[in-house]
Amino acid sequence: MIFDYEPGDYVINPKNKEWGTGQIQSIIKNVVTVNFENAGKKTIIADKVLLEKINVKN
Repeated sequence: MIFDYEPGDYVINPKNKEWGTGQIQSIIKNVVTVNFENAGKKTIIADKVLLEKINVKN
């Protein structure tokens, strides 16, 4: 599976927007580990949840 994001990118989970912005920590096969500002570290099965990449300005 080809993703439009890589470790270090910022994403949101459209099904759980209350989690806030998350930064991708790792991608192993179809498992994406994301550290969300309001929910902590989550593992996402990319086949089941389509994360939306966002631009974050520092």
